[in-house]
Amino acid sequence: MRQKRFHADQERLTAKTFLVPALFLAPFLIGLIIFTVYPFINVLLISFKEDYRLANQTFSGIGFKNYADVIADPYFRSGLRNTSLYVVFVVPIATVLSLFIATLLNSQVKLKGFFQTCYFLPMVTSITAIGLVWKWLFNFDYGLINYLLSLFGAKAINWLNNPVYNLPALIIYGIWSMIPFTTILLLAGLQNVDPQYMTAARVDGASTARIFFRITLPLLAPTVGLTLIVNMISASKVFSELFPLFNGNPGAAYSLYTVVYYLYDQFFVKWRLDRAAASAVILFLIVLVLTMIQLFIQRKWEK
Repeated sequence: MRQKRFHADQERLTAKTFLVPALFLAPFLIGLIIFTVYPFINVLLISFKEDYRLANQTFSGIGFKNYADVIADPYFRSGLRNTSLYVVFVVPIATVLSLFIATLLNSQVKLKGFFQTCYFLPMVTSITAIGLVWKWLFNFDYGLINYLLSLFGAKAINWLNNPVYNLPALIIYGIWSMIPFTTILLLAGLQNVDPQYMTAARVDGASTARIFFRITLPLLAPTVGLTLIVNMISASKVFSELFPLFNGNPGAAYSLYTVVYYLYDQFFVKWRLDRAAASAVILFLIVLVLTMIQLFIQRKWEK
């Protein structure tokens, strides 16, 4: 019996059993190498090439000068600060609001399918079109947000032309744009929670809040952790939201640089590919470290 099992294991390791799956995976692996692995390695190498020129592929030396120049650049530091504030505010607030909305959608409410469709619509709408709508909402003279503020006796806020309010405007827009995708993920997680746990808790007399925080939320922890990681990575790459709101500029008086906008400015405007590559690597390392910290906290929470 043991000899037959050993013989079967040997058959699984033959060249035929290896090559057949490899041939099916080859198109995916080739595309992964060409469009993901090679660009990543190339960016990493360019980030160490000092005074790199794309036209003739020349550089003056290898070192950390690009990283030093990027870190010393006030525009990069401003972008790092703005991106950090954006992530700190947008991700938690959007997650909490999405969890509240997903909980309501998961309950037995009328027109449940209609509301789910409404919350999903922003995901299939052009970000430029949505940005133009929000640009009108933030308008100083006839924007809807200032009109609502006036109903409470507040003065109109120059959201888009005053550097002080540029980041809050971007954060509000970011929270709204992140809610649909986050709601879909959390709703899928809630629908996988066994309702028998909640039924048993209600029979024992547990309140709705106690059931949510002691049963639903712990069972939803893996989904919440995944959502936080995905949203943090997405928020760290904030870039396209700036174009419709501020006419392609990083805020009023160039006060709303983000890390990705700095990368774009160095690459496409100033043609400093070495600095653009260095800023991309720095952003990658920051996101990687934060992701590992979140994964560590999530494992501790699940235990």
